[in-house]
Amino acid sequence: MGRLTVLALRVLLVMLFAGMLVIQGVILPLLGIDISEESPETATLGWVVVGIGIAGVLTVEVALVCVWKLLTMVKRDTVFSAAAFRYVDVIIGSAVAATLLAVALTFALAPGEAVPPGFVLVVVIAGVGTAGIAVLVLVLRQLLVKAVALDSTASTLRAELDEVI
Repeated sequence: MGRLTVLALRVLLVMLFAGMLVIQGVILPLLGIDISEESPETATLGWVVVGIGIAGVLTVEVALVCVWKLLTMVKRDTVFSAAAFRYVDVIIGSAVAATLLAVALTFALAPGEAVPPGFVLVVVIAGVGTAGIAVLVLVLRQLLVKAVALDSTASTLRAELDEVI
């Protein structure tokens, strides 16, 4: 991977992480305040939504940090090693956690008339999307397993060939 590509990806990751911090630290708490001021009877629901939202943003932040670490491994040409599995597993765990948070948010929003059904459907679709991301990264993990095994075999064969020569 070229230096410019790595730099561009890192800039993108920093921008995404900064945006997530703004959402987590400013926008979601302001949303909770707006909900509690607008409708005091749904204030508890509003703070539940904010809490789940903050936890959901945290799952994205964790995944972004792991992508940064994997990008560093790519730059150092060490991504085809057992150490990469730890970061990939954390990304899968983050996606699963985001899916479970979407399920929890669906159960929190579904009863009553406080939230339109269309919004609940959007949350369900987001949950299905995060589950899809988890499955996709799981498939990519299996490809990484094969690549690490192939790299190990190639290193062994190279060492044997060096002995013969």
